[in-house]
Amino acid sequence: MTQQNIAGTISGFFEGGLPVRLTAFDGSEAGDLDSPYGLEVLNQRGLQYILTAPGDLGLARAYVSGDLAMHGTHEGDPYPLLSLILDKTDFARPSIADIVGLVRNLGISNFNPPKPPPQEHLPAWRHTIEGLRTNVGSALRWARHSQERDADAIHHHYDVSNAFYEHVLGPSMTYTCAVFPTEDATLEEAQANKYDLICRKLDLKPGQRLLDLGCGWGGMVRHAAKHYGVKALGVTLSREQANWAGEEIKRQGLDDLAEVRFSDYRDVPESEFDAISSIGLTEHIGVKNYPAYFGFIRDRLKPQGRMLNHCITRNDNLHNAKAGAFIDRYVFPDGELIGSGTIVTAVENQGLEVQHHENFRLHYAKTLTGWNKNLVEHWDECVAEVGIGTAKVWGLYMAGSRLGFERNMIQLHHVLATKTLKGVSDYPLRHDFGV
Repeated sequence: MTQQNIAGTISGFFEGGLPVRLTAFDGSEAGDLDSPYGLEVLNQRGLQYILTAPGDLGLARAYVSGDLAMHGTHEGDPYPLLSLILDKTDFARPSIADIVGLVRNLGISNFNPPKPPPQEHLPAWRHTIEGLRTNVGSALRWARHSQERDADAIHHHYDVSNAFYEHVLGPSMTYTCAVFPTEDATLEEAQANKYDLICRKLDLKPGQRLLDLGCGWGGMVRHAAKHYGVKALGVTLSREQANWAGEEIKRQGLDDLAEVRFSDYRDVPESEFDAISSIGLTEHIGVKNYPAYFGFIRDRLKPQGRMLNHCITRNDNLHNAKAGAFIDRYVFPDGELIGSGTIVTAVENQGLEVQHHENFRLHYAKTLTGWNKNLVEHWDECVAEVGIGTAKVWGLYMAGSRLGFERNMIQLHHVLATKTLKGVSDYPLRHDFGV
């Protein structure tokens, strides 16, 4: 390796070599030079990002900041390129001798970490340090999954721009896994089918009361009120979501049945609900808080009431629940994933009877494909709304997540349970969910 071989140096970080072409600002090239896909390190700052945070975080920083280019694929859907390198970006930690060699060949200045892009969320340890600098009470308020810190994490991801989400998610404004009734169903058809399936699993009937935790833009609330005649309350920690949902409820004339409240779920005082849905919230609450969360749900249900938990999961119950560095810093701060068995255990330990357990892994891959397609089709509008850096973050994360679901690195599970008392659940001998 010589001082003029940046591409060769970076390529060496990728386990098994780089299956796409790599070029750098020093004129060097490496990897598969015949590949239709390529990475290009455009300047010294891009090199610094990669060297000082080796792995997906450094690559993401360089890409989001405009210092690393992807060739052969659209920025709104880098799936083709990511599919080749996704499992190769866990760079091995270099030895002291390797570090000395890198410094000698590339220069010490390239190991001075640049400031992260503005899209990066404050990491967990920084929250604690910043809190302690103020006072101990502030540090406690910023403890992992405190109400204050959860609100900040939700604000980072969901209060981007409702217009941006309208472009990416489509008319349903639904940011959770769809359920495709057929292979060729549209994304909108699949989202409506998902809500209807959950309503059937919960056995909703006119006049009943539904609580939807982490309701987003109110899709479940509106569907249940409009099609099943229930009185539905949704809560979200995103003020932008609550405002949008409230306006849409009024537009559809559902004010007498549907409400979306800007609130932490822990502050909901009502109880005696016939059914509770949790669609995409469990990922945010922290595994250690599962007992309290499902205990809260149990206490808010009527006897024989039903609960449906819809949650992204890992493919096992053994590994660390925290997300990777890129996801944690740019997408879901403080997000935690664990196997569905851990969720089932937590539900059962709170006295709820699990009745049905289902995996929708491939449905989420198809959902993400649809979102990437929407982002590409509305790329200019999305960039105008949130900026090129944030738009690139979304393209990167959705394409990478699609690969995660396709390769069974992550899954999506429904867990349906009843508040069974003295052996009475009001659950049928066999469920068919109306299909």
